[in-house]
Amino acid sequence: MLAARHNRRMNQPGPSPLAAGDPQLGVDAARAAIAAALRPIEGSETVPLLQAGGRVLAADLVSPIDVPAHDNSAMDGYAFVGSALAAEGPSAFSVVATVYAGQPFDGAVGAGECVRIMTGAVMPAGLDTVVPQELCRAESGRIVVEAGVMRRGENRRRRGEDLAAGKPALRAGRLLKPADIGLAASLGFEALEVKRRLRVALFSTGDELRAPGQALDPGCIFDSNRFALLAALQRLGFEAIDLGLVRDDPAALEAAFETAMASADAVLTSGGVSVGDADYTRALLARLGEVAFWKVAMRPGRPFAFGPLRGRGERTSWLFALPGNPVAALVTFYVFAREALLQLAGAVPQPLPLLRARCTSPIRKRPGRTEFQRGVVAPAPEGGWQVGLTGAQGAGILRSMSEANALVVLGHDQGSVAAGDAVDVWLFDGLT
Repeated sequence: MLAARHNRRMNQPGPSPLAAGDPQLGVDAARAAIAAALRPIEGSETVPLLQAGGRVLAADLVSPIDVPAHDNSAMDGYAFVGSALAAEGPSAFSVVATVYAGQPFDGAVGAGECVRIMTGAVMPAGLDTVVPQELCRAESGRIVVEAGVMRRGENRRRRGEDLAAGKPALRAGRLLKPADIGLAASLGFEALEVKRRLRVALFSTGDELRAPGQALDPGCIFDSNRFALLAALQRLGFEAIDLGLVRDDPAALEAAFETAMASADAVLTSGGVSVGDADYTRALLARLGEVAFWKVAMRPGRPFAFGPLRGRGERTSWLFALPGNPVAALVTFYVFAREALLQLAGAVPQPLPLLRARCTSPIRKRPGRTEFQRGVVAPAPEGGWQVGLTGAQGAGILRSMSEANALVVLGHDQGSVAAGDAVDVWLFDGLT
């Protein structure tokens, strides 16, 4: 079983519903098992506001003020007492002042009078309605509002209607977006308490791999997985620890895992370790932790391993062992590791957004596994969205992944797709 022992540390494993060695798992079952096993890491820090984007909020952000702080105008126009609007015929008001944002007006506005007011300006006492300048007629120091154009109270933003003082503006666990940073600034915050960065160690395995810049010996290939996965980790805002290339050697592999476990909350690998076909690999991971080797009913990316690794001092690092084929490695990262790592980092889990698009060509597919095809989503001539595949879909054809802007998701029970059928699509811009 995946770890079942309780531990005081928040990132220690909980019980797992799946046993190692299950012959084949569905994608949803594998994702559920991973989510059930993980607990968020501990630790937070306070950072300047402009450094908080992309970080995970560690505590609720409580507003110290009402937003807006005063009743104010939502329009450039004229403010008056709404009860003075005539039910029939035009209403006329004399303009007695002009009120600008940041310059409150403390004078009196009498019956039949109004003020010229700008967007965001504080509403003068007693006034409750604003007519936009384009919906009235100005003539000789007064305005005329026709019957039925306005209702009492329109275009006035009330104090605290966006956010009341003492109420949470943002909840803990939120992955902070640009608008969130702007919101925090609007409340006067100079710094935010965020979760510490998740530390993820990464290495590739294989004697045939060479780093870019090295000589490419016969039978060898350049390591692309590590660079693609490092970029994915950095885009998520994690602290990526690059451990480079590791030979297919028991001592080298053990040393890499020991280094990773000493420094990281999670370990990401690509290559032979995910398959577990070498006896020493299984024996090593059994000694270091409780890793389950899964065959997931998906394409690409069938072999996958997941579980806790035990470091010194009761430290736990979570292993995500991905296939070696470049496309399979990235797809498996998106399907299993991405959301799990965000959960481990303390972010509130959010399902990946699905878009429905019409497929421009037929796709052969048999029920019984989930398939992920590379595609390009574009507006359809008849409206809505359409998606076309980026050529050959082999697990080693990284160019087709580079050309794609989305993954076509064909569900476990789904069969072949005809041209014009609607399919589910994950947009890559949603996979940040």
